Amino acid sequence: MNELQPPNAHHVRAAQGWLELGCEAEANEELEKVTPDLSEHPDVLEVRWGIWAAAGNWEACLTVAIALVEAAPQRLIGWIHRSYALHELKRTAEATKLLAPAVDLFPRDWLIRYNLACYACQLGNSAEAWDWLQKASKIGDKREIRLMALDDPDLEPLRARMLERGEPPAKD
Repeated sequence: MNELQPPNAHHVRAAQGWLELGCEAEANEELEKVTPDLSEHPDVLEVRWGIWAAAGNWEACLTVAIALVEAAPQRLIGWIHRSYALHELKRTAEATKLLAPAVDLFPRDWLIRYNLACYACQLGNSAEAWDWLQKASKIGDKREIRLMALDDPDLEPLRARMLERGEPPAKD
């Protein structure tokens, strides 16, 4: 898909700025200024997802993320957002199923594997969760992932193991 041009690109950037400031209403107002025929542009959809996520409207997030994956399947964030929305809707098994193909599509991305670890853990599959966490640590920053995992409520069932073993990091 083509890159957005001014003034639409400016509206999207302004909406992102408002969103970063925690001003969802202003972000939405700015996004509404984008030409209607560009409302399904991936850049617009990404910001729209952020607005709905900030509001905790996971059904709307799911709708937007599905559109984002369809519009730009090469953008990792759509895959992540879609599964995250499903997980928030307590549809974690579906989130796992739809995110799994992204492992092969984005072989260098640790966040996919990290999210799959979270989902496996929440589904009661601790061994699988641990494996995904190890795989994430082999790709990403081991220290960053460890700190994030220790603080992630989705990975609570693995916390004792992480503290006991000083892991992840991944085994070399």
